[in-house]
Amino acid sequence: MILQKLLRITGALLMVLSLNFVAEAQRYNQGRQRWEYLGQSNVDGRADHDRIRVNRPGAFRAIQLQVQGSAIEFNRVVVHFENGADTEVAVRERIRAGGKTRAIDLPGDQRRIESVEVWYENGNWGRRKPNLRVYGLR
Repeated sequence: MILQKLLRITGALLMVLSLNFVAEAQRYNQGRQRWEYLGQSNVDGRADHDRIRVNRPGAFRAIQLQVQGSAIEFNRVVVHFENGADTEVAVRERIRAGGKTRAIDLPGDQRRIESVEVWYENGNWGRRKPNLRVYGLR
């Protein structure tokens, strides 16, 4: 009888400790997977090309494009790095207002971003012009 109570208490204690461990691991992972704002561009409709300067120090392993206001159809996206290298990333799709791209992995180990250059289709946006925001993942 006493042994059964002791086993139940020990089992309950182990379950509480394991749930705490899982919650702490998720909290730690969420902190590491935090997207950092890198810059933005207000698409005015006069040009089909914008260059977004990045003034955040440090290296990033992925970027994400988020669209507000109206949809944007991307033709080409090029990431320029501080070391002079460039890489074109595949984003040939239409992103709706409020939408975002998947996490776009950046190649190499020197991923200090200088700017992100985007080409897009001129749309008939009317009064709600798109706003493009770039985020980075360390």
